[in-house]
Amino acid sequence: MSEDNVTAEEAKELMDNGYTYLDVRTADEYAQGHPAGAACVPAFFKQPGGMTPNPDFVSIVKQHFPQDTPLVVGCLAGGRSAKAVEMLQQAGYNSVVNACGGWGGGRHPETGVPVDGWSEAGLPIETGGVPLS
Repeated sequence: MSEDNVTAEEAKELMDNGYTYLDVRTADEYAQGHPAGAACVPAFFKQPGGMTPNPDFVSIVKQHFPQDTPLVVGCLAGGRSAKAVEMLQQAGYNSVVNACGGWGGGRHPETGVPVDGWSEAGLPIETGGVPLS
């Protein structure tokens, strides 16, 4: 496990030891499937021209999670969550790591090696639910 990037298996181990999984995908993506026990606050919204940052992302996270809350942040493949980790660190969150394979798998940002996502790793999942607001 690197300092800021974890695999799905490492994310699950962190959750077993007190971390909260924060899914930063859209509401529709989250409802279709997410790590069991994950909370959702979209960091970006889908718009006709692409993804647009959620201007309320940090404030919503702050409403629900004190700055000392240890968080694993995940999205589909690790890109949005990496940006969300940066936003949270700039807002004073120190125990925040990126689930670099996200939900559907991706590449490790430091090594470029393919990593399984949560859904591919056979870890506990849930469907339904709505983002925190």
